[in-house]
Amino acid sequence: MTAKKTAKPTPEKVKNNTLNITQEDNKSKERQYAELALSPIAGNIITANLFAKGTLGELDLPETFSVMKEEVKKVQDGDLSGIEATLTAQAITLDKIFIEMARRAASNMGEYMPAMETYMKLALKAQTQCRTTLQTLAEIKNPQPVSFVKQANISHGPQQINNSVSPRAEEIKKQPNELLEHTHGERLDSRTKSEAIGINSDLEAVG
Repeated sequence: MTAKKTAKPTPEKVKNNTLNITQEDNKSKERQYAELALSPIAGNIITANLFAKGTLGELDLPETFSVMKEEVKKVQDGDLSGIEATLTAQAITLDKIFIEMARRAASNMGEYMPAMETYMKLALKAQTQCRTTLQTLAEIKNPQPVSFVKQANISHGPQQINNSVSPRAEEIKKQPNELLEHTHGERLDSRTKSEAIGINSDLEAVG
């Protein structure tokens, strides 16, 4: 009787949770740390890793950083295929959420009205988000041309435009400034010097 050999379980590879920074000659180490900390890619890969841990397990941080950087580069170069795939998958998922919430609302109808109303609200929210996602996807696939409309002056009858100055405005313009010319019947003497007002520059110490 021969003993059956059992295969040893392959040890799980330890995920790398460290991002290595290559020192650049024209930047200090502190500068590179600050750029990495404030980078939108670095912050989002950490958040994505935390949310994906429950379904996909812990991700390798350097590999996640590389994938995220590649996806960002695609969008910057005009390749929106990744965004289109994301929006399409999300729209399908939202549609399934709508169907499930609507089914639960129907099963509680007539017996448990509060539960029915709660599930129906969730169903309609999912339906609204699905529609918005599909609308965004359609606008990306078929962008609408931007049109510039010039303003037009439309008149349904005789129209007269008078660009000349009105007689009343001309009369006001020609009137002398009585405030500068007279004060109680006397002409202002601009040559009279006003008495100087002294300013005490000594400051007391504030207790």
